[in-house]
Amino acid sequence: MKRNLNKAAAAGLAALLLALALIAGCGGAGGNSQGSSSSEEPIKLALSPWPGWFFWYVVEEKGFFEKQGVNVELTWFPVYSDSLQALATGQVDANSQTLSDTLAPASRDIGLKAVLVNDNSNGGDAIVAKPEIAGIPDLKGKTVATELGTVDHLLLLTALAENGMSEQDINYVNMTVNDAGPAFISGKTDASVLWEPFQTQAVKEGKGKILFSSKDTPGLIPDLLVFKESVVEKRPDDVQKVVAAWFDAVAWYADNEQEGLEIMAKHAETTVEDYKLGMDSIKLFSLEDNAKAFTEGETYESLQYTGQKTAEFLKNLDMLSAVPDLSEVLEPKFIKQLAGE
Repeated sequence: MKRNLNKAAAAGLAALLLALALIAGCGGAGGNSQGSSSSEEPIKLALSPWPGWFFWYVVEEKGFFEKQGVNVELTWFPVYSDSLQALATGQVDANSQTLSDTLAPASRDIGLKAVLVNDNSNGGDAIVAKPEIAGIPDLKGKTVATELGTVDHLLLLTALAENGMSEQDINYVNMTVNDAGPAFISGKTDASVLWEPFQTQAVKEGKGKILFSSKDTPGLIPDLLVFKESVVEKRPDDVQKVVAAWFDAVAWYADNEQEGLEIMAKHAETTVEDYKLGMDSIKLFSLEDNAKAFTEGETYESLQYTGQKTAEFLKNLDMLSAVPDLSEVLEPKFIKQLAGE
């Protein structure tokens, strides 16, 4: 399906988000949780294909949730956008998602709290093109696929803008990453915007090359753990334990990289060698990195700055009706407690 970003598309997206807001307001998975301490009800934590999010399986399999005394149920979504909807409608308590994709529901008063930076994309998101396409300007008139409104769509628009182009200069096709990768490999698109592990697969099997990646926009794509606001309010102790378990695993991984890669590669159904390429394309965030990210600043190191700039960018494209209050979205208290602040 060919679509250019326009006001009609934005209106449809806004209508969907309004419906999600009404559903979320009626309660959901997190609304059944009781008390501020661990309960029998598991924290349902969603994840989808991305190198930094498969790391949750390391946290689980090495027993760090159990060590912290928190009951967590990892919920797998093969299609990333489905995980976004699951969080917005209360099917899960928390989701692994980008800052960019947290802004739209926040702008429609769907209560979400970002409590942890898992990683920053550092080459893990990229425009993969046919070998004969030399650079971004050569995409003019070419068929390029990515999913409307996602962070990779933002990456594409950023790359075009930096080269004096817009979406109107290309033949844009709206596809999920699960479809955009195979479409490129089979020759149905000239370029697709992909993240790992789809990116490596497209380069190998589709004989593609990377034209532009998140390495060219450092800090633009932070990947987060985002909770429903109601869960943060009702079960703060469990949220704190989930965050602590993450950093337990990060510390363990520093000394046990091979075993960690084997765990993640197994769940990603790929080789350890290929999975390592994915991990090399991100920066896994330490507690110190998180403390910096949750501090206000004037660079993309700061979530507040990145979120503000991204929201303004999306609003200018009619993809946000309003710029949300970032202080209502970012919740630094769990990081601060661990950092002893």
